[in-house]
Amino acid sequence: MTPTFLLTALVIVATPGTGALFTIATGLARGSRGALVAAFACTLGTVPHLVAAITGLAAVLHASGVAFQVLKYLGVGYLLWMAWRTWRDRGALVVEGGSSRGGSWRSVVGSGITLNLLNPKLTLFFFAFLPQFVTPGIGGATWQMLALSAVFMAMTFVVFAGYGCCAAALREQVLSRPRLLERLRKAFAASFAALGARLAFESR
Repeated sequence: MTPTFLLTALVIVATPGTGALFTIATGLARGSRGALVAAFACTLGTVPHLVAAITGLAAVLHASGVAFQVLKYLGVGYLLWMAWRTWRDRGALVVEGGSSRGGSWRSVVGSGITLNLLNPKLTLFFFAFLPQFVTPGIGGATWQMLALSAVFMAMTFVVFAGYGCCAAALREQVLSRPRLLERLRKAFAASFAALGARLAFESR
């Protein structure tokens, strides 16, 4: 496990994206407990991509333009649906006082997993990223990939949980300002829509 891998992984994880946005929104909506659940769900959502990278399924996804496009547009559709729900329906991601009327803890877990699961770029990213840090001659490549994956997942959870808990710490201040609450809700909706648009225009 080299310092280069740790630093690179930290930069990648800490860069705000869909998972961080989701965790922050959930932290504001449900407090620190919700933030931890959201962070855990987003971390689980990376598992299929890591498995695909380790087993070589990412190569199939890369070679098949149809498979990539199908998964990509499923992800785009889900992000746009999240944006619409946040803007219009005040669902589980919306910053509200008390318990969210739009869903249960199960919906938080499901949304967090789905957000990462439907992003084909993650599979191709891990396929290109992890092998760079496998050292020949010191053990099986698969075991090294698993170890690297475990560290990356742990780092993802810690960083996302940190984002969410920081948001939760500001929850009372946000809830006491209705105008700010409304602006944040619209900002989260617009951010999900923007992330969906960016994914739509990305290629392999």
